[in-house]
Amino acid sequence: METLFYHLKKIIPKSVFRFFQPAYHYLLAVLGATFYRMPSKELIVIGVTGTKGKSSVTEIINAIFEADGKRTAVLSTIRFKIGDHSERNLRKMTIPGRFFVHKFLRDAADAGCEIAILEMTSEGAKQFRHKFIDLDALVFTNLSPEHIESHGSYEKYVAAKLLLAKALARSKKRPRVMVANSDDAEGAKFLAMKVEKRIPYSLKDVERYHLNNDSVSIIADGTTIRAPLVGLFNVYNMLAAIALTSAYGVPQKKIIYALEHLAPIRGRVEKIHSPEGAAKKVTAVVDYAHTPDSLEKLYQAFPKEYKVCVLGNTGGGRDTWKRPPMGRIAEQYCDQIILTNEDPYDENPEKILREMRTGMSKDAPVETILDRREAISTALKNAPENAIVLISGKGTDPFIMGPNNTKQPWDDAAVVREEMAKMA
Repeated sequence: METLFYHLKKIIPKSVFRFFQPAYHYLLAVLGATFYRMPSKELIVIGVTGTKGKSSVTEIINAIFEADGKRTAVLSTIRFKIGDHSERNLRKMTIPGRFFVHKFLRDAADAGCEIAILEMTSEGAKQFRHKFIDLDALVFTNLSPEHIESHGSYEKYVAAKLLLAKALARSKKRPRVMVANSDDAEGAKFLAMKVEKRIPYSLKDVERYHLNNDSVSIIADGTTIRAPLVGLFNVYNMLAAIALTSAYGVPQKKIIYALEHLAPIRGRVEKIHSPEGAAKKVTAVVDYAHTPDSLEKLYQAFPKEYKVCVLGNTGGGRDTWKRPPMGRIAEQYCDQIILTNEDPYDENPEKILREMRTGMSKDAPVETILDRREAISTALKNAPENAIVLISGKGTDPFIMGPNNTKQPWDDAAVVREEMAKMA
């Protein structure tokens, strides 16, 4: 179905396609839900949305519910998981086609899962991929400018996110739970939805927090909770997950245990250390950071380390406004910078990097290496002892997207390990 859709887009005039596109997407949602017998009615369905932190919050919520003995399903940018079976998301989209989502929920229900946690996007909402999914809860993390060219404006981007909140408000399930970041400027809009439980979370809820090189900890209600995460953004991610799971009655002991034993989240500040026998000790960090705000927060999470930064720009032909700001942020925080290819699609990758370079001064410590593997290898070789090599933009993205929808299989973390092994 998706292949047919792609080919139809190529032959149908754009104006005609855009006119019929909403009806096409809505019809697929109806057919998918009907064919798979409305599977969301048989599960507790929790949506997670926002600009940043969606995948991490989804994984943290899942870990807490699993610690509480619940059988769960997860659909996210990172992976598809049903019960004990998990596979990497190779579809280059967070929420795949409507038939896929409803089949996923049907398989989860049939496998005895109690809870399904879905990472949900504005692009998916715009294409009705959330339709006929009866939500029990929605978690809102934050909003900052993204997909502006796709949506038309920041206001329309916010409106697309709010479609998910309105879907929760229309859900026939009870009780409906809205968890939202009240420190975010848009949080009040989500908390204004008419649902049974509206739960804000904020740094004000925390008596104290500590950011360490390999962990974060918070003190709330006299209790200390630690997690093997880094950065202030992960304090917010923890608070979101704690608020949601507490609303579903997970005991505090189980929440603390799950957070303290949290497994590394792939492609989200994923640390990879140089192997035994390497000529020098270097740590690489693979992260999805693909907006100026998320890139700056990633760099701020390592304030004292010597930073070698490898970055490109997410997606040729889209969000071109963010290229100079991302270059400017890299110069502000990084000791060495390598600009490299990411997902050029049909745009000239050298042009993308030139536009990023315009955000930097003439004396910026930057070089351009178009081949992404070579860029990563060079960064690892040039990094001094105990440096951090920050590789951002792709995270767990499984392909480098080229012209005419060509795909080069890719895995930043795997490439890092291979290049580190050559240095051992």
